[in-house]
Amino acid sequence: MDSVKKILVVDDEENIRWLFKKALEKRGFVVHAAAGGEDAVKKIQGNKYVLVFCDIFMEGMSGLELLEWIKTHDAGLKVAVMTAQNTMNNTIEAMRKGAYDYISKPFDFEEVYRLVDKAVESESIPAPPMDKVEEEEEFSVKAIVGKSKKMQGVFKTIGKSAMSDLAILITGESGTGKEMVARAVHYYSRRVKKPFICINCAAIARELLESELFGHEKGAFTGAVESKKGKFELADGGTIFLDEIGDMEIQLQAKILRVLQNREFYRVGGKEPVRVDVRVIAATNQDLQDLMARKLFREDLFYRLNVIHVHLPPLRERPEDIPLLANHFLGRFSDELARGKTYLSPAVEQIFKNYSWKGNIRELENAVKRGLALASSGPVLPEHLPPQILEDARKAGTSLEDWEKRLGDLVREYMAQTDWDKDRDLHDRLTQALEKQLFQILLEKTSGKQVVAAKVLGINRNTLKRKIDAMNIQPKKRGRRD
Repeated sequence: MDSVKKILVVDDEENIRWLFKKALEKRGFVVHAAAGGEDAVKKIQGNKYVLVFCDIFMEGMSGLELLEWIKTHDAGLKVAVMTAQNTMNNTIEAMRKGAYDYISKPFDFEEVYRLVDKAVESESIPAPPMDKVEEEEEFSVKAIVGKSKKMQGVFKTIGKSAMSDLAILITGESGTGKEMVARAVHYYSRRVKKPFICINCAAIARELLESELFGHEKGAFTGAVESKKGKFELADGGTIFLDEIGDMEIQLQAKILRVLQNREFYRVGGKEPVRVDVRVIAATNQDLQDLMARKLFREDLFYRLNVIHVHLPPLRERPEDIPLLANHFLGRFSDELARGKTYLSPAVEQIFKNYSWKGNIRELENAVKRGLALASSGPVLPEHLPPQILEDARKAGTSLEDWEKRLGDLVREYMAQTDWDKDRDLHDRLTQALEKQLFQILLEKTSGKQVVAAKVLGINRNTLKRKIDAMNIQPKKRGRRD
């Protein structure tokens, strides 16, 4: 084995290749760069790499095509895919095809370093062979988007677990998208051509739920005039999604446990067992640990379901995903609810970021729908939002501390992508960038009146004029209203 570890970076953007090369060479790695998939193939054929970083979207051979080629020719080579488009489809497709990990642009190089260290440590562990899967029509799960680390973790878990038949437990508050995640797991599994059956355990009366799940024989109870298949039989070969399983009574939980253990059950009033091949995905918004402590949920069933655990974070814990989701819903419902080009005003975007979203994604979707319907065309304004969101926004406001935190995040993001430790004018460049934006915006708001702008800024007009000339700022004057 080579004493010096080699890493390959594949990206059609030269600055990305340069950033990776500089950052990883500092850590003692030999870094090779390729501008496209075809060039990467040649380099892989002539070198031994510990890790390949590969952009998904490139001219010619795409990143996913390169990933497939690598897994066919060198299954043990680890590939970390990277992209600026933070959709679940990208992540799951990459993980399903055998990607080692997935990182989002703009990069946090501390995360890159951790990923590289992990790859080096596990270099001796061979990657499992990839099974060929038939390509299916794209599944409409684009509402599950997110660039937050928590959601990227969810996407990775879905991608890695979809091809197995292990039970999955999805937890999260109401409205976080648990059913959509279950559908995504089914879509990316080998069972995709078989049924996906969903049942809400909290929405059906307890005395009827057993019959709904397991079916019944003719004459099993009053009104059972003919035999009926239950949801488990209907899902045979596919996936059954038991939503709100925490609301299921404990006697019925024992029958679910039997299906998981023995893959068989009895219809209500039945004498013979019915065998099924079905994957079970369950979800709840309750604390099952608390229910177990109160003897309301079976411990053995919990451990049977919790083989793979997916926790969906509430929207308030991933505020960076709110604009992505809002714009998704805007595009999805514009044709249906609006009569012209519609977009979110900056004020609404800020309100969305600051709102607590107790109803999570479902509440955000409804807010966007209302905004589209009332705005009709043009910008969605605060007045178009539901009253409770406006009231919450008025109470919360936007503090100086929040603004400073966002500014700090931007500075960290900038420094993560630059060779800042070799800079000698970092202060001047960042200060000038901030001043330029401030002067530009203020001059627009004052219709180019430098005397007024200088007074607001608290500086001499000549100082302002000198800076404007140096920065080549051309203020846009407000147009006259007809």
